[in-house]
Amino acid sequence: MRDLLFRNLTSLDRKRKILASSEIFDKSGVRTVVRRHFVYIVKEIPAQKEITKQPSYLFVLKVRNTKARTEKFFCRMKGCVYAVSNNKVYAIIFMHSLKICLTAISEDLMKYT
Repeated sequence: MRDLLFRNLTSLDRKRKILASSEIFDKSGVRTVVRRHFVYIVKEIPAQKEITKQPSYLFVLKVRNTKARTEKFFCRMKGCVYAVSNNKVYAIIFMHSLKICLTAISEDLMKYT
């Protein structure tokens, strides 16, 4: 069984776009939940303002619990890219995140999937 959920939110006045997806599926006695989020914000940089470098970072976390029979992975990336269009400079600020959860399914629950 596989469940999918997609969200696409776009704001023209705030120049922001959010894409999110969630996927749940059971296979070989393991339930996998995958969640993805993508956020983009576009800001115009005034001509007289100096462009400063935005800090970027990457965060990765992996947790394994053998007693509870679970495993989790989380990754988040933030950054900024500059683009020029019609002699205007824009800063495109983004944040991407990925979360994966693996859980062992009991045999009783596997009968219903």
